[in-house]
Amino acid sequence: MKVNAKKFCNKNLSFTIRLAVENDAKDLSEIRLQIDGETENLDREPGESYIDESGFKQLIFEDTEQDHNLFLVCEANGKIVGFSRCEGNTLRRKSHIVEFGVCVLQKYWGYGIGTHLLIKTLEWADSIDIKKITLKVLETNDHAIKLYEKYGFEQEGILKKDKLLSDGNYYNTILMARFKG
Repeated sequence: MKVNAKKFCNKNLSFTIRLAVENDAKDLSEIRLQIDGETENLDREPGESYIDESGFKQLIFEDTEQDHNLFLVCEANGKIVGFSRCEGNTLRRKSHIVEFGVCVLQKYWGYGIGTHLLIKTLEWADSIDIKKITLKVLETNDHAIKLYEKYGFEQEGILKKDKLLSDGNYYNTILMARFKG
């Protein structure tokens, strides 16, 4: 299914949500590395599981070819400032499920970019009859948890002491899902 680009404006910031294309690969590699250094809400520290430009080109190609994958980017001020991915499963018994993840540069938090990436993803998932969207969120990320709950996600489980953060403490990861039908 084709996902059309859509423009938004919030708090005097204009931005566009659109499908990722091969030419975005270099910027995506750089932004992912930057985001990993701006927050502990993600699994990675800067440089871990690094994906270079060719790796992102491959991801974009695969996501374009797979019916149950979606790779969106958010562009503002002429550059990519965030992205989201949904990855499906080719196993028949799991073909009704996709896993969602989202990243936004800290400078662009509070403009609704993550919300619009989520909404666009939910519209896509509903249009291709995905029955379950899963995600993982750090227990301390209250803003994200409230956002996901607002859009119909519910807690499925907890991975206890799942992440060791810079303060030396272990934190839980919450497994959430939105079910349809």
